[in-house]
Parts: sequence; C-alpha cells; structure tokens
Amino acid sequence: MASDETSGKDLTAADSSSVEHVTAAVGTAVVGTAVVARDAVANPGFPPHRPRITDLDPRAEKRAERTVYTLFYLSIVGSIFAIAAYMIFPIVPEDPGSVRLNNLFIGVGLALALLALGIGAVHWGKALMHDEEGSDERHPVRGSDETRARAVEIFQEANTESGIGRRAVIRNSLIGALVVFPLPAVVLFRGLAPQDQDPVALLNQTMWKKGTRLALDPSGSPIKASDVTLGSSFAVIPEGLADLEHGRLEEKAKAAVILVRMKPEDLNQLPERATWSYDGIVAYSKICTHVGCPVGLYEQQTHHLLCPCHQSQFDVADHAKVIFGPAKRALPQLPIAVDSEGYLIAQSDFLEPVGPSFWERQ
Repeated sequence: MASDETSGKDLTAADSSSVEHVTAAVGTAVVGTAVVARDAVANPGFPPHRPRITDLDPRAEKRAERTVYTLFYLSIVGSIFAIAAYMIFPIVPEDPGSVRLNNLFIGVGLALALLALGIGAVHWGKALMHDEEGSDERHPVRGSDETRARAVEIFQEANTESGIGRRAVIRNSLIGALVVFPLPAVVLFRGLAPQDQDPVALLNQTMWKKGTRLALDPSGSPIKASDVTLGSSFAVIPEGLADLEHGRLEEKAKAAVILVRMKPEDLNQLPERATWSYDGIVAYSKICTHVGCPVGLYEQQTHHLLCPCHQSQFDVADHAKVIFGPAKRALPQLPIAVDSEGYLIAQSDFLEPVGPSFWERQ
C-alpha cells in the first residue's frame, strides 16, 4: 500500500512537471489545448518575377497583340459562318444527308467561334496582361470608405495592367466577338418550331381514331379483350404505329396508352363515361400530366398508377384522378370498345389534350 502511494506521488509530481514544461514551452497555452509546434514552416513568400519576352521586346508584344485580336476576329467569322450555314444547308424532310451537312457546317462555325474566343482570351492573359503574383486580405464585412476607395483604385490598376483601356483594337474585337457569338443560337431557335404545320393541331391530335385497334407495345400485335386478365396492365399503342417509317417516336409520345382491367363494380364511372370502358377494361394516356414522363407502374390492389419521375399517383378506379404528387389534372381517358372479332378498338381520339400543360386547353 505504501509502495502504491509512493508511486502515485511520483506520478503526480511527474505530471505536474510535464504540465509546467508544456506551459513554459507554449507561453500562454492552456492545459488541454493542442501543442504548438516550434518548428512551423516559414512563409516562403513569392518567387522572383521572371519577365516574359513580351515584357522585354516591344516587337514580341505587338505580335502577341495582333494574334489576340486576330483570334477574336476569327470568332466573329465563325459565328457568322454558323448563321450562314443554317440558311445555306437547310434540313430537308426525308433527306438524312441534309441533316448531316447542316450539323457539320453549323458545328464547324460554332467550334471556330468558341475556340478562337477562348484561345484569344487565354493568350491575352498569358502574353500581355500583368503577371506578377500578389496576395490580398479577404474581409467578411463591408470595408471602410478607405477600403472602398482602394477597391476603385484596384479596378483602375487592373485596367492599366490588362491594357483593355489602351489596347483599343483588342477591346473592340473582344466586344464584337462576344456580341456576335450568341447570334447563331438565336437563329437556330427558329428550327425548334414546326415550319409548315400548326403546332396546336400537331399536339392536340393523336393517331387514335374510331375503329383503330389497340396493339401491344412494341410488337404492334392487336389485343383481344379476352387476353386482358383481371388485375393486369399493358402498354398499348395504336395499330399501325410500328409500321410508320417517319415520325414514329413523335406519334408514340402522344398516343401511348396504359390498359388496365379490374372488376366492373370497382370502377367509379361518370354517367357520360359509362360506355368508355368494356367489362372493367379502361384505357388512359400513359403520358403524365406533370412533365410528360411515362406512367407505367400499376398497383392492382389499390388500382393506383405511379409516375416514376416525380411520384405523381393516379386512381384508375376513379377516372385516373390525381391523388398525390405534383400533377394537376387527371390522365385523359381513351374511349374503347370491342369489334366483331373481339379485338379492343378505340371509339375516337382523346377528347382532351394529352401530356403536361397545354396552352389551348380550356
């Protein structure tokens, strides 16, 4: 026991000695803080400035200046070439070669415009702008009036160092390149809208019409009512869609349908829609009314359709009304019937526009 007490006293004395030693070593450091290293790395400062050839030779400086504004002028040429190519090489329907030529020459013009603009700006900074390194204190709060006045001086110094104020040719060619560069995009936006057809009619009508058979996606095989079992769902397209040579994806994006069968007594049908279904089989647009994603996840116990993009849910038993999520209106219903051979057919097109918000929808 005495030995233990002696050992405890020795440890306590050693600990006190260590604390005093650490405290003396770090000055005002408090016990429990990190030990301050004595051999901290000294700030090496900035390396000595090495003048460039353009700093020493006026002729090299002039060559660099010519190179910069020549590149900016090339950027202007590239932008104008892209606009001209859009007009000279138009896209002709049914001609894949016209698409290749249009993309090729417009791409060459835009690449030249952007590449020349970028290389010119980099060369300007590398060869002509002031290149000495410096440091500046960053302040988290608003500076004093003296600091703000100094900021104005810094801008003036930057103007002097970059030479944008006195190098008029570079400045003007840069402004010209920046002004002309967005023009091809403005011109190309014209090609986003249909040129020969009314977009309202294109988006308001689909391939569905009276007598069109419902077919499986993607095979295009027509569907008999007897093939649709209770609780099942099918992705459906109009018969003949798979045979289209052109515009297949555009038509499918409007006409895609999901077909579901449930017990007839589970359907909550409005009187005016009582003839739109057949023996518990209903068909609704597969295009979500939020942003147009395909609605294809069907839960047969709850009769809910889920859009996987933004989680909108629709109740198939109640006219595909929205019960959850960002969608604002129900899925349009396709009126269906059965022909003499037992195949499911459409009674007409959709009676309202499909998909997300539509400017002509009342």
